Amino acid sequence: MPTISDFDYQRVPVAEGVSLNAAVGGSGPPIVLLHGFPQTHLMWRHVARDLAADHTVIVPDLRGYGESDKPSDGYSKRTMAADTVALARALGHDRFALAGHDRGAHVAFRAGLDHPGTITHLACLDILPTLDMWDVMRGASAAVGFHLYLMAQPPGLPEQMISGAPDAFFGHFLDAWTNDPSAIPPDVRAAYLDACRAAVPSIVADYRASAGIDVDHDTADREAGNRLRMPVTVLQQDWGAALGYDAAALWGAWAADLRHETVTCGHFMAEEAPAEVAKSLRTLLER
Repeated sequence: MPTISDFDYQRVPVAEGVSLNAAVGGSGPPIVLLHGFPQTHLMWRHVARDLAADHTVIVPDLRGYGESDKPSDGYSKRTMAADTVALARALGHDRFALAGHDRGAHVAFRAGLDHPGTITHLACLDILPTLDMWDVMRGASAAVGFHLYLMAQPPGLPEQMISGAPDAFFGHFLDAWTNDPSAIPPDVRAAYLDACRAAVPSIVADYRASAGIDVDHDTADREAGNRLRMPVTVLQQDWGAALGYDAAALWGAWAADLRHETVTCGHFMAEEAPAEVAKSLRTLLER
């Protein structure tokens, strides 16, 4: 199994019956990096080593993914955000910067709303907030997000369908969402597929929550006028051009101190353009 070189690995209890696998390296101000789908903490391997030159970098597998525990429930982004805060505190950090990609970015977004005194800086890579995501997914062009609708279905059928051909399902996204296939070498790709194959129920539960309880939580914040209080950076492909929305404007409704940057690499930007991502994170941390 590939690892992030020069990082120490720990299993850290974060909730009753739930421990997260986390790689920890470097020293200095803390930053937590949360991975996306269909990946594990390994997606941050280049960026984590870069940031570890002058930061304490904490890189977990999310609840339900990789080598972390996979309970049958507890996949609201609120619960997964609480996992992240508990992880950092267990490692001695009451305040920290947070960056997330894809699913991890949804967790990071919720952590920023729920724990504004804890999250000092926030970066979200290649997502829209959940409410906005569902709002823009319409018409034939939204077929690119077919997996969102599949995994939103009640328990049973999605798990059965995906388990029938897991490598084909998860491998599709690894192939379709990258502009540079060499950015995910064979050993890392195999590790991703192995991890996903072993986590179908929990991955589906994570996505199902984003069609249910996560919508409820985000709606309550929008109605209450809650916004992200910390400096926020968003790195995003230009999905708005394809789906007909203004991503920066949608993000601006949630974050007053926002820098929105459009990237030219593929979805897996921390692997395709790690120097660019690390530079953006360093700029964020200086704000």
